[in-house]
Amino acid sequence: MNQSQLSRRRFLQATGGTALAAALAGCGGSDGGGGSSTKELSFVYMGTAEQQATWNKLFAKFSEKHPEIKLKAEGIPLSNWGDFFNKLSTRLAGGQVPDVIQVATEGQRLFASKGLLAPLDDYIAKDKSTIDEYYADMDPNLIEWNKKYSSTDGKTYYLPGEFNTMCMWYSKDLFAKAGVPEPTAKWTWDDFRHACEQIKAKTGAFGYAAGPEYFAAIMPWLLTNGTSSFSDDWSKPTYNDAKAIEAAEFNRALVADKLSPPPGGTFDATTAAAQGKLAMFGGGRWPIISIRNLKATAKMGIVPWPTKVEQGSPVGWNGYPIMKASKKKDDAWTFIKFLISTEGSSFFAQLGGTIVPARKSIANSESFLTDAPKGTEYLYQALSYATPIPSPDKGAAVQKAVEDGWKQVLTGNASPADALGKAQTALEGLV
Repeated sequence: MNQSQLSRRRFLQATGGTALAAALAGCGGSDGGGGSSTKELSFVYMGTAEQQATWNKLFAKFSEKHPEIKLKAEGIPLSNWGDFFNKLSTRLAGGQVPDVIQVATEGQRLFASKGLLAPLDDYIAKDKSTIDEYYADMDPNLIEWNKKYSSTDGKTYYLPGEFNTMCMWYSKDLFAKAGVPEPTAKWTWDDFRHACEQIKAKTGAFGYAAGPEYFAAIMPWLLTNGTSSFSDDWSKPTYNDAKAIEAAEFNRALVADKLSPPPGGTFDATTAAAQGKLAMFGGGRWPIISIRNLKATAKMGIVPWPTKVEQGSPVGWNGYPIMKASKKKDDAWTFIKFLISTEGSSFFAQLGGTIVPARKSIANSESFLTDAPKGTEYLYQALSYATPIPSPDKGAAVQKAVEDGWKQVLTGNASPADALGKAQTALEGLV
């Protein structure tokens, strides 16, 4: 995973975002009814070849429990949500409509607003005890955010699923070699900067891998400085306020002082950390496979993001909606219930999934915490102070403006005030 791929929750890229909205608008589909038929239950999700191997074991477990349902699951081997949604939109526009899809926060409101999805409210009412038990095992913030941000008409199209928050991954070896105490949950920006300086001076390693990724490298700094890219309802951009500019200045100084490698290129943060060449990088659960493959799990620790004003993290979560055109809605609901069940969630966590289980009991269990860095539990605890990643409908252009502005700062091509001011103007034109 190179530096440009650190964010596993990247939304629509600059190209294709408008095309996606147009494609979705034109393929609402008709209601195919809820009964079962002889055709397979089709599920499309985002997963690299490596991740598909894990998912396939989960699907085998489902088929074992429900032999009456023939599941045809297809992982699209892409590494960011933008490319996934663009690929999916092309299929939908061509009439290839699966029964169930995986949709991250970044696309949930957009998909729900286009008439593509079947409301789940009747199913939820029918299986009230099952859903009540699921919600009781979940941080209530996930439930409230799902209601607030993933629907435009008050109907329920998604059950909140697995998620990613942001914490700081750090090399315990480099901190020890530099004689710097390992970070704690209460550390500050000043503590972070001091650690970068000491580690660079004592070991020659970079302190932190700065980058222009919206979810993984921009939002954590904004939120821990008491600001965000947008207002709470995503209607007003706030990218040029003084606290955002201060966060950008802080990151620019890390690059200028060579405490961070320059952005871009093929710098591989996980490999560099495993090799003792990088002390810290931002991440959710997704680096775990690479870290395990590098035999570096015991060398790493995870800690909440350092704070300037308050604790903060972006959050994005999975949803598994049933397509309105599906003729296998009852089977689709059975599949969704398996995904959220204690058994399904525990099995997936045990396999080493790259997302945090929504169930608190599973996130705190050995199935999730074994063979994971010290501090992995902080990823779930971050829900208590996290902020949903702002995802207005024009997500492609929004993300491009946010990232381009930050990139201009990191490279020193523009001052933070000028770069974020220009980006703010672009964002205001989009919402």
